[in-house]
Amino acid sequence: MSDVNDPWLIVGLGNPGPDYAANRHNVGFMVADLLAERIGGKFKRAQKAQAQVVEGRIGPPGPLSRRVVLAKPMSYMNLSGGPVTALRDFYKVPLDHVVAVHDELDVDFGMLRLKLGGGDNGHNGLKSMTKAMGPDYHRVRFGIGRPPGRMQVADFVLKDFSGTERKELGYLVDRSADAVESLLAEGLERAQSSYNS
Repeated sequence: MSDVNDPWLIVGLGNPGPDYAANRHNVGFMVADLLAERIGGKFKRAQKAQAQVVEGRIGPPGPLSRRVVLAKPMSYMNLSGGPVTALRDFYKVPLDHVVAVHDELDVDFGMLRLKLGGGDNGHNGLKSMTKAMGPDYHRVRFGIGRPPGRMQVADFVLKDFSGTERKELGYLVDRSADAVESLLAEGLERAQSSYNS
């Protein structure tokens, strides 16, 4: 059983490189970048994994402060499990202290869902993580909705957010970072009641 002093590993899922930076599939990176900014850290290359990491604390000083490792796997989405497992082993993070922040097709754009465990719903990053460590980690699911018309899912997730979506994106990334902080400080049920829409 995990302990209150155990570190948390917050994994923003995405693809490395400027070509992917603004894609729907990279919203996990966007949330991780904002969390890093909030704790005053800069991502640097991890020594033990193909990832970028920031170490710090989230939450107010005192008993609600949590030790965190923010991570962006640099392996491409469908190979995320390897770097995440390496980081988890290196920092000795219990599985229920791992949080994946990712785009979610089955949640409408603008909506958030937090949960513990479950399937991967065809998401290659989650599929890779679950194969590497099992399903019992937290997820912060950022709704991107389904592709319009006959557009293929792969094309949709690797496209940038639309102009209309971009107007709200900053607020939604901010809200997702708030949801991660709430999950760490108050637990899943409280965070769900505040942020699941």
